[in-house]
Amino acid sequence: MNSKPAKSASSEREATALNGWMMLIVNLALLFGAMAWFIWIVAQTGRTDNHPHLWWLAPALLTDITAVVLLCGHFTLQPNEARVLILFGAYKGTVRTSGFWWANPFYSRIRAKIPVPSGGSTTSAAHMTRSAKISLRAQNFNSDKLKVNDKRGNPVEIAAVIVWRVEDTARAAFDVDDYESYVHIQSEAAIRHIASLYAYDRSDEPEPTLRESADEVAAALKKELQERLEKTGVAVEEARLTHLAYAPEIAQAMLRRQQAEAVIAARQKIVHGAVSMVDMALRELAEKAVVKLDDERKASMVSNLLVVLCGEAEVTPVINTGTLYS
Repeated sequence: MNSKPAKSASSEREATALNGWMMLIVNLALLFGAMAWFIWIVAQTGRTDNHPHLWWLAPALLTDITAVVLLCGHFTLQPNEARVLILFGAYKGTVRTSGFWWANPFYSRIRAKIPVPSGGSTTSAAHMTRSAKISLRAQNFNSDKLKVNDKRGNPVEIAAVIVWRVEDTARAAFDVDDYESYVHIQSEAAIRHIASLYAYDRSDEPEPTLRESADEVAAALKKELQERLEKTGVAVEEARLTHLAYAPEIAQAMLRRQQAEAVIAARQKIVHGAVSMVDMALRELAEKAVVKLDDERKASMVSNLLVVLCGEAEVTPVINTGTLYS
């Protein structure tokens, strides 16, 4: 059984272009020279009535047309901008240097025709042509708020900002239909996948979470994006979460859970501190021989101190004028 060969990825190669100002002088000289030649032939024919001079009109006209065509080969590039040179469907290279340049006027000025759905239907599609120029500047993509399930299955809302730029113009131009749309779709897919690998918040076991491990999550998101966008020649410079929250349907329940966990943690700290203070008080009373306490009096003292130290309301002292046994 014959299998289809895998399609090889495109690879950018540098192309050379001629100085635009020098070629502009040459092309204008050729244009005006051909026009002067044409006028001279017409004038010479009228003056001498020598009709054989008319045979020279064709070369003069052809030279004039050639000069006009050559003038179409001029183009400009701004800093951090490149132009892909395509000659009758064949990739000839990329010009990355900014300035005023001249190249073969038959190099295509459009890169592809991309179907654009119109009227909400995918069957009726218009076509949008893309320029052969590609921006090399860093670009931001702010994703929409996506509703996904985290590692524990809790629905969360998440969004991220992706900073990216085109690194290989040949891959961006020829390996995908529209590299910008590809970046947007794959970025959202990567965000969804990363969100499913981490829990929103920490549980009893120590583990990285979306809320607490921002740097680790950002590094994982950047790595996954770079793997997904490798075929487009796009380099991911930074990826960060910009929004993270529980979905509205569980937000109130999770808020109550967080409040309960906070109360428990606070109570644990208060009790730990109170026990330490009671132990310190009993130990110092015994060491300094302030008073001798039997087990029953120690238990009563511990109970009173814990009530005072752990109680939320203000404590009103009661003075006992008798003894503990009366």
